[in-house]
Amino acid sequence: MKKRNNNLIRFKHYSNIKTKINKKKFFEKVIENNLNLITHELNFKKNAIFTLGKKFKINFSIKDLKSYKKFSKIVIIGMGGSILGAQAVYDFFKTKIKKQIFFVNNLEASLLKEINTNCSKKNTLFIIISKSGNTIETLSSINSLNKDAIDKRNTIVITTNETNQLLNFAKSKKIKVINHRSYVSGRYSIFSETSFVPLYFMDIQISQFRKDILDFLNKEKKILRNNLFNMFKIYESKKINSIILMSYFKECDHFLQWLQQLIAESLGKNNKGILPVTSLGPKDHHSLLQLYLDGPKDKFFYIFSQNDRNKSRNNLKLFSKVLNNKDINQILFSQKEAFLKTLKTKKISFVEIRINNLNSSTLGKLFSYFILETIIIGRKLNLNPFNQPAVESVKKSTKKILFNQ
Repeated sequence: MKKRNNNLIRFKHYSNIKTKINKKKFFEKVIENNLNLITHELNFKKNAIFTLGKKFKINFSIKDLKSYKKFSKIVIIGMGGSILGAQAVYDFFKTKIKKQIFFVNNLEASLLKEINTNCSKKNTLFIIISKSGNTIETLSSINSLNKDAIDKRNTIVITTNETNQLLNFAKSKKIKVINHRSYVSGRYSIFSETSFVPLYFMDIQISQFRKDILDFLNKEKKILRNNLFNMFKIYESKKINSIILMSYFKECDHFLQWLQQLIAESLGKNNKGILPVTSLGPKDHHSLLQLYLDGPKDKFFYIFSQNDRNKSRNNLKLFSKVLNNKDINQILFSQKEAFLKTLKTKKISFVEIRINNLNSSTLGKLFSYFILETIIIGRKLNLNPFNQPAVESVKKSTKKILFNQ
């Protein structure tokens, strides 16, 4: 067992996959070359990596957004990575966020009905996000809103400057448009306008969110290097078919959905890829755990936990003896530790990521870690981690069916 510690996030590894010495040296060289390439791209190449760098600047004025602060409710409409990043941040901090926020991330008639019932142009800000501006689900959701729900006083559109349906709509209504950079795809857009605009209205400081995102390329590069080495072993072994993204705190749910998309769309192509599956403990101890532990040994686990020092109260003392006077957080910790111990006993590889201090800087750092890891793994596998050709193919096919072509 190897432990890597830092103040904000702790990584703990167990790996049952062995590597020959010559292969180890090759991995180390590949990792170092990729780290050097990314350091270069931070400053010069305009792709998703550039959004992590210090030269990246937001292309909207905070001053221009202040007039929209008055709304007590926010409806954010988008699909996939365009909205999942902001939704993940919201989940972590929603108890501190005063505004009521609705995320429309699918075609959900019941949710849109609720929005139409409870939201009006007087109390609601609408943020509509689509890189292409032609996303069918996003346009359909707009179509389902009340006729007088949106206008230039309560709506912000984020899309590219290229001619598209959403941009044309915004111009016709004189709605404020913020440019979605064409070189940033949805799943990598967490450090761009698509997330920064919603974060501003959640009262989360963008500067704090970005504060530590380069740590894994600088003072904590050793952590990234060691983790990449373990991930290279997993992909090279070809014995692993699933990555189980398992969390022991509910607030992590949409972060895992974001990570699931990041892994699947970036690394699942050219007949390569490992299926990412989200899971929640201890709930899934009572459904999936049997398969995880006694099924095929073709799974690798990322386990997310939080060091929650806040003791919850046991208001009723009915079962104190059975529970040894432990509160919910203590019981949760025991269940997680028991699972890790069993994984190790059964020689199943895992990485535990334990968040010691949950704040906006920590969360930004966590997002940046997985972006860096995914890009480097993709390049090691000779894949383009930035495209999603199969997704685009289905989009084209959907439009043909819609118009009977």
